[in-house]
Amino acid sequence: MEEAQDLQLAGWTLKVRPPAQGNEPHPVIFLIHGWTGDERSMWVFAQRMPRAALLIAPRAPFVSNNPDFGGFSWVESRAAEFSRLPAFDPAVEAFDDLLAALAAHYPAAAFTRFGLVGFSQGGAFGFAYAMRHPQKVSRLAALAGFLPSGSDVQLSVLENIPVLIAHGSKDETVPVTKAREAQTAFAQAGVALQYCEADTGHKLGAKCFTQLAEFFR
Repeated sequence: MEEAQDLQLAGWTLKVRPPAQGNEPHPVIFLIHGWTGDERSMWVFAQRMPRAALLIAPRAPFVSNNPDFGGFSWVESRAAEFSRLPAFDPAVEAFDDLLAALAAHYPAAAFTRFGLVGFSQGGAFGFAYAMRHPQKVSRLAALAGFLPSGSDVQLSVLENIPVLIAHGSKDETVPVTKAREAQTAFAQAGVALQYCEADTGHKLGAKCFTQLAEFFR
């Protein structure tokens, strides 16, 4: 984490790792934390991301309604265990405003298309953003997450986006059935998908860490 920098921009709190020197525009990858997390939660994945990329971990715009853990959320009020797609729309719109501010702040980076790595609720936000704005997402990894339901958006809109789903078979927070359901839904929609399942809980297993690194290499 020693290379990471804290940044306040356009009302957002972020943690940023500048790219290594190289050709411009630099690729951009966002690290999206889960429910009750913050901008520091995803930095364990930074070591697996390309050094040429500008890494940005934003703090979600809403305060979590979890009385025990606090933290932040990608939905305004998590009334149900697995939020539906429309619940993510306010955060999706706010994220678009952040993109404009970041593009002005980092003119040497490519914000027209970027990668997303989301964990748990952050993985669901990644799906939500990609379904609303598929033209802006170059690559999407959903780790221990779920595919939000409840919209007329079809998965076929993701047909040009490489997607990785990684999940633990012993996950008690987001059951592995959610990942398997998403895998089936992608297959039925005719959309290509990489899938990794490991014998672990609500975290990323070693083989899925390796696959994540290869996915963004």
